[in-house]
Amino acid sequence: MPCELRIPRNPAPMREDTMEHTWNTKDLESLDIGPTKHRVPDMISDKLALWAVKSARKPTDLFFRNKYMHRSVMLEVVAAVPGMVGGLIRHIKSLQKMRHDGGWIGHLLHEAENERMHLMTWMEVSKPVLWERALIATVQTGFFAVFSLLYMVSPRTAHRVVGYLEEEAVTSYTHFIGEIDAGRIENVKAPEIAIAYWNLDPQATLRDVVLAVRADEALHRDTNHHFSDRIKAGRESLFEDMQNVDDKPHIRY
Repeated sequence: MPCELRIPRNPAPMREDTMEHTWNTKDLESLDIGPTKHRVPDMISDKLALWAVKSARKPTDLFFRNKYMHRSVMLEVVAAVPGMVGGLIRHIKSLQKMRHDGGWIGHLLHEAENERMHLMTWMEVSKPVLWERALIATVQTGFFAVFSLLYMVSPRTAHRVVGYLEEEAVTSYTHFIGEIDAGRIENVKAPEIAIAYWNLDPQATLRDVVLAVRADEALHRDTNHHFSDRIKAGRESLFEDMQNVDDKPHIRY
């Protein structure tokens, strides 16, 4: 085995300060995530993006109702697709144009990895049965095809779709927390994978995990709306807004 493969690469959480201290319930609740934050659409394509996301939520609500753990599995299977698709397409375009990407690719791949870790966490908790796995795989395949086409045609609209999708994710996880607080979902101990990934208190519970996941989704919401705005403004390079010299990378990638 090559020596580099002997060094495990642990997935990195979204927030840089996650590993600086152990997070407890109070820390997670103090995060300013803006649970009701909404980007008002100002273009026809934005309105179509919002309509598509709202339309997709209706059958999900009808099918899963208050089964929030299974709903979370479905959500994360879909949510893990955009970052990887966007990163791949921008990677290919960077190769074709033979110039740097402006710093997007790493962020998009990090987003995809983060969403995958959400899924790995919920799989430890929910244990979906065979027919649910089949349904989820079918939905993911269809979404992957449609989103890939959309990103190639209009990346700005694609990021807007993700921004609205993450708005719905924040709402769903807020309802999830409400169900736990109401006693309708048992607040079991958090799985070990979640405690390690978010550096949670060893006694963390399911509610703490939902708070951590919701905070991640809020970051993805804001990031993707920002990406869409940058494309619209024709200012895709993230390096342009790095005012602090220390923040700027020595090499543009």
